[in-house]
Amino acid sequence: MTEESAARLKNNPITKNIVRNVSHKPELGPQGVFPQNATTWNRDNYGPIYIPQQGKVTPLNIENLPFYKRLITEYEGHDLKVNGSEISIDGKVVNSYTFGKNYYWMMGDNRHNSEDSRYWGFVPDNHIVGKPVFIWLSTNANGKGFNKIRWERMFTTVGGDGEPYSYFKFFLIALAAYFGISFFLNKRKENAA
Repeated sequence: MTEESAARLKNNPITKNIVRNVSHKPELGPQGVFPQNATTWNRDNYGPIYIPQQGKVTPLNIENLPFYKRLITEYEGHDLKVNGSEISIDGKVVNSYTFGKNYYWMMGDNRHNSEDSRYWGFVPDNHIVGKPVFIWLSTNANGKGFNKIRWERMFTTVGGDGEPYSYFKFFLIALAAYFGISFFLNKRKENAA
């Protein structure tokens, strides 16, 4: 919440108290942020991170192993063992790793109420089962009234080849046709009665 919003809310007669709460402490336990080790990160203050790409090599050490261990063992099927500060993959001691898959960082659209990659980490490309088709509503948090809606993005295609194309005008035409036909059918029923 912005300071301006807090001031407006504080002046509302039904508001008893407003307390600013900004977390700078790590989130621990089952709700802790990925990689669930002792970091100072939380859902608001996160990163930086490297998102693995197929064929890219990253140094591998005890400090960054929590980021990549699941990728190496679960998604890429290797046997990983740690002995002190020594890391071995498939029986060979290593200090770097070449990723065999592309990975993605998935973010939810409701920042504080989304269970997304901040909690469960990277997603391999073969685990993504859908793709966006179009944007049906896009809002601007800083806008007011009708300026809050990003009209140029409504019913716009996503992905594919070429420029995005908006179907919003066709939606408005179909909506007007629906209400127009409903109006005339209702009038017809009233006249028949």
